[in-house]
Amino acid sequence: MSEGFNYVGVIGGGAWGTALAQVCARAGMAVMLQAREEAVIEGIRASRENALFLPGVTLDEGIDVTGDLADLAACDFILAVAPAQHLRATLEALAPHTREGLPILLCAKGIEQGTLRLMTEVLDETIPQASPAVLSGPSFAGEVARGLPTAVTLACPDEDLGHALATAIATPTFRPYLSTDMIGAEAGGAIKNVLAIACGIVEGKGLGRSAHAALITRGFAEMTRMAQALGGRAETVAGLCGLGDLVLTCSSPQSRNMSVGLALGAGQSLDQALAGKLTVAEGVASAPAVRALAHKLGVETPIAEAVAAVLAGEVGVDEAILGLLSRPIRAER
Repeated sequence: MSEGFNYVGVIGGGAWGTALAQVCARAGMAVMLQAREEAVIEGIRASRENALFLPGVTLDEGIDVTGDLADLAACDFILAVAPAQHLRATLEALAPHTREGLPILLCAKGIEQGTLRLMTEVLDETIPQASPAVLSGPSFAGEVARGLPTAVTLACPDEDLGHALATAIATPTFRPYLSTDMIGAEAGGAIKNVLAIACGIVEGKGLGRSAHAALITRGFAEMTRMAQALGGRAETVAGLCGLGDLVLTCSSPQSRNMSVGLALGAGQSLDQALAGKLTVAEGVASAPAVRALAHKLGVETPIAEAVAAVLAGEVGVDEAILGLLSRPIRAER
């Protein structure tokens, strides 16, 4: 734990927010976890378990829980884990309870629909006095909460603050690697969710491991082009927050985004694929924003574009696959 960081607020009582609260408690900090769902609040208070989103994990006694963002006013820094499409409203509600220079570590992955803003841009527009940072990388909430080894990227333009935040949340099984490139870290995390849906479709259609590997590799090329067009660095995307996250999310049905793709590939409609899911598959919401942003930037992202078209009902899965396989032959780089 870093000196001066003793009390942390976590916004978002879903699986990932709860897992990060557990990480911070293990790192020795007092934690205030803010949740919207009354069942989550009551469950944690009564049994030290978030049975709705993270069942089977006993939460550290250092975690308190609230439904009121005002209760985070005294925190030394904040982890914002609200879903990307709800982050703006959440930060607007938090803004009256913040102070100049408050570190806010953004943990949501996505691009805002309509505005096509990255999460750091949303933060700058809602709480401009905050000190921003981004946390992203290959991490399944259940594994992190149970204390299995995990490494992530923590990106912060202020190197001293970044080091202090990383030191504060680090544990023997949760290892942050530092970067100053928030855009690169964000772009990787946002686009990989869309690509994970594509990988799920490949699996669901039974197209084989060769197609799966090709899609990850070409998807990584799209991710890199987008990040660079936004002002990020290719070497950031080649790290944990880009390639690492892409490999994890595209390789396991535990991934919410890949599970949606699996259902689509098996012939289900999008409504059927999403039916009964409590957790958010960020790629579904981000796909149209990724497509629109790519068009705006003049970046070629055929896989992400195909996913957006399938999700929008513009083409069927088979037609989208045929379109990708029929593209003109070109140099790999």
